[in-house]
Amino acid sequence: MDYDVIIVGAGPGGIFAAYELTEKRPDLKIAVFESGHPLEKRHCPIDGKRITACVGCKSCSIMSGFGGAGAFSDGKYNITNNFGGTLHEHIGKKQALDLMEYVDEINLRYGGEGTKLYSTAGTKFKKICIQNKLNLLDASVRHLGTDVNFVVLQHLYEYLRERVTFYFDTPVADVAVAEGGFSVSAGEKRYTCRRCVISVGRSGSKWMEGLCHRLDIGTLSNRVDLGVRVELPAVVFSHLTDELYESKIVYRTEKFEDNVRTFCMNPQGIVVTENTNGIVTVNGHSYESAAMKTENTNFALLVAKHFSEPFKDSNGYGESIARLSNMLGGGVIVQRFGDLVRGRRSTVKRIEEGTVTPTLNATPGDLSLVLPKRILDGIIEMIYALDRIAPGTANDDTLLYGVEVKFYNMEVQVDEKLESRYPGLYIIGDGSGITHSLSHASASGVFVARQIAEE
Repeated sequence: MDYDVIIVGAGPGGIFAAYELTEKRPDLKIAVFESGHPLEKRHCPIDGKRITACVGCKSCSIMSGFGGAGAFSDGKYNITNNFGGTLHEHIGKKQALDLMEYVDEINLRYGGEGTKLYSTAGTKFKKICIQNKLNLLDASVRHLGTDVNFVVLQHLYEYLRERVTFYFDTPVADVAVAEGGFSVSAGEKRYTCRRCVISVGRSGSKWMEGLCHRLDIGTLSNRVDLGVRVELPAVVFSHLTDELYESKIVYRTEKFEDNVRTFCMNPQGIVVTENTNGIVTVNGHSYESAAMKTENTNFALLVAKHFSEPFKDSNGYGESIARLSNMLGGGVIVQRFGDLVRGRRSTVKRIEEGTVTPTLNATPGDLSLVLPKRILDGIIEMIYALDRIAPGTANDDTLLYGVEVKFYNMEVQVDEKLESRYPGLYIIGDGSGITHSLSHASASGVFVARQIAEE
């Protein structure tokens, strides 16, 4: 065999699997294959001035490369079983939390020291939310910030590069069962290994679907989250973000009884674009350094949709809506909340005259031409509900960017060891459809590494 263990994907799951294997079994020969660039070469050409829109790079540096799609996120590690995935359903609640806390310790050791751990425990906002028909989910969150998160990844890479063989800009075409293990095809070469860990992230959803089909691994249809990213003055949410930083709030709409939730809150952050399989969507980042902070806070409002019969392709539904947004806006559309509720499109002049300065150069337009009525009605209801606990949320000048889509891989059939029907083939991270967050994906990597080390 060329290697004892091959890891496909250098996102959080792959990184922490490699880290734990080198800690527990330094004698093993390990390789990591990654379709994107090394960390130091990951750079998005959009500078907001000379280049203002996605140019369709062969490998999107925001989504791929060492660190995965989370490398340029705001580095939020939510330590909870209440959201972020269903890892606890496979390995148990206590073990899942223990692993997330272990990941937190590693992050602190590799550059995250001094960052703050926030918690909803004992907060007065729980009661205030309930009084206004909102549900604040319990969690602890470590906020590294985009800048510190990058430093942590740098230190982890410096540690791993001496112990692991990395193949960057080397997309894996296929993984096949071979005598005594597995065969991994990348470029014109094939590499063999005794154990294989697949951690391709959400951007690898189509690749994962094809692999499961070829290897006859069972899958279940997963959901897709659709919505917008809200940007408003940071002072509107400061009473919440100063104490909780990330507040996961769920609202059940009166009209359709759909759940709308806040997601990825970025106090004093920026709105950014990301490219998933050629589709440009919106996201948000925030930094730990005071010099990088803005006067705005942004967060997503998302509605989950799950399809089973006769239409099963939840991601395909999300993609079609995102493509419509790209077609109408040439990328991301931005609209003032006041224009949306009045049934008119936003213009450059209206946004310039507003009190919120956009942190992303997006195309003014009309989100009602993109998002389905049911989803848009739920988002509008949620904004008015949030306005009761954070007055100013429903101001006319609040900006809505669309669309934000969170694609979740179909849930791959694995056992309590996160092992597929083929002994030694493990599927972890967001590519498994089981985890949906940095903390859960990282924890799944540690968990599988320990299984392999014991074997």
